Amino acid sequence: MVSGDVVTDSMDRSSRLRRHITIDADLAQLADIRAAVREVASTCEAPADCVSDLVQAVDEAATNIIRYGYRGEPGSIDMTAELVGDDIVITLSDEAPTFDPTAAEPPDLSIAPQHRRPGGMGIHLMRLSTDSMEHRVRPGGGNILTLTRSRVRRPKEG
Repeated sequence: MVSGDVVTDSMDRSSRLRRHITIDADLAQLADIRAAVREVASTCEAPADCVSDLVQAVDEAATNIIRYGYRGEPGSIDMTAELVGDDIVITLSDEAPTFDPTAAEPPDLSIAPQHRRPGGMGIHLMRLSTDSMEHRVRPGGGNILTLTRSRVRRPKEG
């Protein structure tokens, strides 16, 4: 199941773009989430690096929810992507067991990749790809993860 809506509100000469989508906890539906993030980021004229960063961060987060949160059990992910000022704010909500990715230990990057155990890089990539990452427990159980990335060009982006 995939459902979603796009809302554009005019408020005092500023436009607020918001996209909401709900997917089943199925890796095959990640393309729909990526497309929704790409749509919002592109519509608000974010630089290409910003768009790529957000798509990667959201893909990693949703993959982790499906693989490690739901663990093959049925479930869903609600995602909202919206422009708030100069920030693109992505909120992922699920009913999987509580897990706070912001509390996860960073990987030991001093160990060569071929000598590290597989996994553990997704949360690290999410941190690198966003300006902030916040977690809170969802009322009634589950998780709410908020990823924020400014659409203002970073110095490294030229």
